[in-house]
Amino acid sequence: MGTVIDRLDVARGGWRTRHSALHLAVSAAQTCLERAGRSANDLDLLVNVGLYRDRNLGEPALAALIQEDIGAHPEDPHDDTHGTFSFDVANGSCGALNGLQIVDGFLRSHTIDWALVVASDADPGRGMSEHFPFAPTGGAILCRWTDDDFGLGPVHWVNRSDAGESFCATVGLEDARNVLRFRESDSMDERFATAGAQAARECLEASSLDLADVDLIVAAPARRKFRATLAEHLGVPVPRIVVADDERMHTASLVAALDRRTGGIPAGNRVLIIAVGAGVTAGAALYSEHP
Repeated sequence: MGTVIDRLDVARGGWRTRHSALHLAVSAAQTCLERAGRSANDLDLLVNVGLYRDRNLGEPALAALIQEDIGAHPEDPHDDTHGTFSFDVANGSCGALNGLQIVDGFLRSHTIDWALVVASDADPGRGMSEHFPFAPTGGAILCRWTDDDFGLGPVHWVNRSDAGESFCATVGLEDARNVLRFRESDSMDERFATAGAQAARECLEASSLDLADVDLIVAAPARRKFRATLAEHLGVPVPRIVVADDERMHTASLVAALDRRTGGIPAGNRVLIIAVGAGVTAGAALYSEHP
């Protein structure tokens, strides 16, 4: 029994959408629902895990704007009627795994039938950022429950606090504008890989498995040095770790990595998912695809 990924899709920024995380999220969500043959009104839950958004907005929750734009019960909720509950979760490149874990809790309780995890980032532009490092990308993961013996397993988390030394993003007021700035250390990839490998080992140990029992390793972020260092820590060849095809992706990186192989995870595969982000925080989970 577990949460299964029914469909996932990625939207890449173009000239018109490169400064709008909202448009990228909406595009990914609409494409995902359309290709899955579902209506937006089928959604019981929408979790937005995107981080860098239009004009550096902090409020309202971007999830509510996404919900409205895709038409998922945008009207005011009424008693005894079906609606869509939406909210934001902010945890960088770990966000998509956080979203899947949250969705799994709701589905496991049988309080919902369908959930959508949406991620997106975009340079706010208009002088509101300095040296924005991430590619404009959106991603969406449509989830449902199965009583069969496949799907998402427990998520295992590791926190190796570095007080934001590895990677840090801040917003400060300059000329009446909120300006987004970034800082990263030379040791970022090594620290991320160390935490990711620890989370992976704890995840496998809890299931009495080892890496030989895993068909694929899917990881985020997609940074080349992180991927190579993670492979070294795990003792596997670098090509065995699948990442997004653009190392500049951020919150949608895990979605793109899961989607990279023939539009999804090969049938019957057991996948080890590893996500690492600032903090340093790392999560790992096993996912078994339908045979």
